Amino acid sequence: MAWDEGEDGGMALLTALQGGFGDAADALRIDGRTLSREDLLGAATAVADRVAGAPALAVLARPTVETVTAVVGGLLAGVPVVPLPPDSGPKEREHILGDSGAALLAHAVGETLPEGTPVEGLPVDPGQRSAATYAEPAAESTGFVLYTSGTTGAPKGAVIRREAIAADLEALAAAWRWTAEDTLVHGLPLFHVHGLLLGVLGALRTGSRLVHTGRPTPEAYAAAGGSLYFGVPTVWSRLAADPEAAARLASARLLVSGSAPLPVPVFEKLAALTGHAPIERYGMTESLITVSTRADGERRPGSVGLPVDGVRTRLVGEDGEPVPYDGETVGELQVCGPTLFSGYLNRPDADAEAWTADGWFRTGDVAVIGADGFHRIVGRASVDLIKSGGYRIGAGEVEAALRDHPSVADAAVVGVPDEDLGQAIVAYVIPDGAVTGDQLTAFVAERLSVHKRPRRVVLVPELPRNALGKVLKKQLLAEAGGR
Repeated sequence: MAWDEGEDGGMALLTALQGGFGDAADALRIDGRTLSREDLLGAATAVADRVAGAPALAVLARPTVETVTAVVGGLLAGVPVVPLPPDSGPKEREHILGDSGAALLAHAVGETLPEGTPVEGLPVDPGQRSAATYAEPAAESTGFVLYTSGTTGAPKGAVIRREAIAADLEALAAAWRWTAEDTLVHGLPLFHVHGLLLGVLGALRTGSRLVHTGRPTPEAYAAAGGSLYFGVPTVWSRLAADPEAAARLASARLLVSGSAPLPVPVFEKLAALTGHAPIERYGMTESLITVSTRADGERRPGSVGLPVDGVRTRLVGEDGEPVPYDGETVGELQVCGPTLFSGYLNRPDADAEAWTADGWFRTGDVAVIGADGFHRIVGRASVDLIKSGGYRIGAGEVEAALRDHPSVADAAVVGVPDEDLGQAIVAYVIPDGAVTGDQLTAFVAERLSVHKRPRRVVLVPELPRNALGKVLKKQLLAEAGGR
């Protein structure tokens, strides 16, 4: 199979398909189905032959061989790839397909597209082959248009350059010592940064084997025999609750958690059961992964560590001035570096809000940074920075205190409007044993400043979450009367 690396070979995304890392019949195992890298390249090139010149290629992103084949085919042809969540509703689906300008929607052969899909379907057969040759597209060209969750309106399309992805994967390979000797295991969705850009393209750039488990169950992770594991907190929490499965990860090299904060009790249970303190990292669709603890550095519970190579961060207050790096003062996290997106597709208004005058991206997240540079993410400024009685309180700090209680499985904290305090702290708690709201309020007040105690505790059987395990706090706010 010929490959023309072109002038931008140093920023290539699919270097493992160029033959420099060897191959194996099961180089990629996705939900029990296997492909060699040569097979993937041949099948993806057949897709590239059919989509070359298209304005964009949407992919119905189920965790399948067909999805990976279609994504790689779009990248080979230099066509922007638009992953479409398979569970998206009619309005979201119509918006993403229309806004992105996608002319085709890739899907598995025999799969019926949802009724009313406004673009032509492109059946993908991983058994097809093509020997065509494609030059590496320009590094600055668009690799993906990834749509945000749409919590503040219709989803926005973040335009991700190929060179941004390559720079991020290079930085993460250095931070995590990720090499071709690894076997990466995960069972994450393939329509997001974590599961697709890191969890598939990372393997196709570093040359590591890839095992996608289909569903991220403790049993599947335990049976995979990997050296490097990716998971969201929900995955790790379930593993920590299954000591037998967790113990089988002792032979791994690195456990990586992201997409939402990892509760400290889960961190500690994983470390005890597997012998590995997990790596925690931070990122966004718009910035990719910008901060992480290191494979050869300290792994501090509740901390996401230091900026990765090439990335700079800063904290600013509401007045726009820098805040001290004292491990206590909360500020908005802003980032700058080569991993940032190009902007929002068709949304100059959103671009104007997202960038500072001096070129830094406003993440919308609030954080604290210690004197040693370690970052701790408090949460979203819109829902996790609570202003109560003249104090600025990070919801994450209260949540961490609640999780320290032996009868608490998980917790989420929001600030709801209050005539006296401005906002009152309301905690939603999943109990793990007999406990009352008054007991939990007192527990927090004993560990944190009294003004950080919840004013109301609601015991619930579960917390609403999205596909990546993030708690849907807008939904909790609406239930608490804070819409």
